[in-house]
Amino acid sequence: MKLRDKIAIITGGARGIGQACAIALAKEGAHVCVTDIIPMEETMNAIKVLDRQTIGIKTDVSQKGDVLNMVAQVIEKFGKIDILVNNAGTCQRVPLEELTEEQWDRDVNTIMKGTFFCTQAVYPHMKKNGSGKIVNIASISGKIGGAVSKKGAGVEGKRGRSGPAYAAAKGGVIAFTKWVAKDAGCYGIYVNAIAPGGIETDMSKGFVYPIEDLPISRMGKPEDVAQMVVFLASDASNYTTGQAINVDGGWVMD
Repeated sequence: MKLRDKIAIITGGARGIGQACAIALAKEGAHVCVTDIIPMEETMNAIKVLDRQTIGIKTDVSQKGDVLNMVAQVIEKFGKIDILVNNAGTCQRVPLEELTEEQWDRDVNTIMKGTFFCTQAVYPHMKKNGSGKIVNIASISGKIGGAVSKKGAGVEGKRGRSGPAYAAAKGGVIAFTKWVAKDAGCYGIYVNAIAPGGIETDMSKGFVYPIEDLPISRMGKPEDVAQMVVFLASDASNYTTGQAINVDGGWVMD
């Protein structure tokens, strides 16, 4: 097992990409703290079947107090934190001229501020241990300014596109990843991002991606992202930091 007895935190771990990541980390031997604002029992039960320890902590990552409480509980139970996967996110599919400040804040606060709060909270513990792996789930939207759908995807009568707040927040996550990687390397902490393309999750329902134009012409699965998370959380990636790696079937090549 690549991650035997490592302690991992996964935000937004109740379903979709987060759930797949939590289970994949457990399969490789990690004990996993699952956080979300919705029930997490399905993910936790899947981890228990693998004979790994797990705790579920209701956490709104946009609230600093929630994050600090969650990290304190993990330290109290396990004594350390080896892996942080910042996955929690929302996506407001609203055109720019109709986007409200509240909708903008919802995406930016969950994605960008949540990544900041969680990274800041685990940082001193990883520095103390002289090691750590932080994996931030970004998006190709943060690289290309929003993925376009052939259909409206929730915006009646209009061509669909992931919202401007989502694209901005994911782009911010990529820039933040690079900044922290530069700061953290001397402490033995590796920081990378993953930029998924079209992945089959609840969030992508209604989008019709141009998969027939991709080199790998299918929708991605949450497990495709999870396997990259495992790689970046393991010693196999010990000369990789500050990267934003696309998992998108060849949609974006940079």
